Amino acid sequence: MSRSLRIAHLYPELLNLYADRGNILTLCRRCEWRGIPVEVEEVTAGDPLQLARYHLVLLGGGSDREQEIVARTLVAERTEWADAVAAGLPVLAVCGGYQLLGEYYELPGGDKVPGLAVLDLQTVAGEPRLIGNIAIESPVCGTIVGFENHGGRTRHRHEPLGRVLAGHGNNGEDGQEGVRYLNVFGTYIHGPLLPKNPRLADWILQTALDYAGIPADLAPLPDELERAAHEAFLARRITPEPARA
Repeated sequence: MSRSLRIAHLYPELLNLYADRGNILTLCRRCEWRGIPVEVEEVTAGDPLQLARYHLVLLGGGSDREQEIVARTLVAERTEWADAVAAGLPVLAVCGGYQLLGEYYELPGGDKVPGLAVLDLQTVAGEPRLIGNIAIESPVCGTIVGFENHGGRTRHRHEPLGRVLAGHGNNGEDGQEGVRYLNVFGTYIHGPLLPKNPRLADWILQTALDYAGIPADLAPLPDELERAAHEAFLARRITPEPARA
């Protein structure tokens, strides 16, 4: 295999509030273990974006102030983003990055930060913050665990990433967490999302390899430690909630 999987980490100087870089490291290591060449390019504010160069992009989370800075950059690139998403570009967007894929983020005072509008998705700030451990059930890759910490209440018309088993999810009301649209994955689960969820990491990797046209069979890895961490998180930190109506 000679072609490399090319990953863009967008605006790491602004959208890395919850160590989203760790998700990139996980993807790289799982590629390396399988002999898949991988390149990571960091795109900072002011750099030309050139989405067509990449097979997967990561948009992480940041504070409201940093999110507004990035939003001003992104709005000028709406057409490029819309074309790339429609063509199947894989995108992993976490927390603030997830909100920026939608039409707007409404701040507590009523002002709206415009987003990319590549998803039929709106976010409104609310109180209290939705904080704590979370587990969701994905129809594709089983249980996904992690931590959420967001004031935004997000609603959309797409498929969710998963159904909330415990925690708050998109808005604390409808039992949905995240979004799955074409090859876009959005979620409020941040911090060690992919290290704790190797099946999700491989799902995203396979999506990116297919998009890149790189033939690769993601043979199982010896994930005993990752699975043990996943199961320990479920057993010790998650209290199942009654089924939602």
